[in-house]
Amino acid sequence: MFKPGDLFDLTQTQHRALFDGCEFAWQALLKIEGYIKSTIRPALHNRCEGRAYIGDNVFIGNGTVVEDGAMIKGPAIIGENCQIRHNAYIRDNVIIGDNCNVGNSSELKNCVLFNHAQVPHFNYVGDSIVGYKAHLGAGVKISNFKLFPGNIFIDVDGKPFDTGLRKFGALLGDESEVGCNAVLSPGSVLGRRSVIYANVLWRGILPEDMIVKNKSVQEVVQRRLRSS
Repeated sequence: MFKPGDLFDLTQTQHRALFDGCEFAWQALLKIEGYIKSTIRPALHNRCEGRAYIGDNVFIGNGTVVEDGAMIKGPAIIGENCQIRHNAYIRDNVIIGDNCNVGNSSELKNCVLFNHAQVPHFNYVGDSIVGYKAHLGAGVKISNFKLFPGNIFIDVDGKPFDTGLRKFGALLGDESEVGCNAVLSPGSVLGRRSVIYANVLWRGILPEDMIVKNKSVQEVVQRRLRSS
């Protein structure tokens, strides 16, 4: 499930060439910077609502709205009919497809969003790929860097496999959903249409069409009012 076509509908991006020659989808993360440099033709076709900072090396497509307080540092390629909302922070080497939302106080860095991807509220997405119609709930964070030295490993056929990446957040397959305030640990891979419930700390590989739930136990008791 690690090939680009296993996780993503490659017709749902204008940047399919980024995945050419990639045996594993995460290998595209190493190619984003060079791909943008070789293909970008800076131009701003968007509409601004209020004042936003947009760097020199940025392309934004028709119909996209950039709201007040957003900072698009670049290099970045942003598609058509997107919403870049108030105080969004788009850093270096970001590719955003068509009809995407990047929301309030969300930060993106070295990542790819396929068409219709949603990163709408207080999210961090670094060194990651977010598939077609994938959605992050409010406060979802993708951790992209281990606390300890060394590259990020993932399990392939039951054995640890060196991705060759020191920074690697997550691959979110098409139509996957991550609930509010969940955290994805470095090297997480979510299959198509998989679901992570709210407040889950997830690490590892989740096959397609699977759901991860917390098993926290809650107790409900009768409220006893104190007499005055």
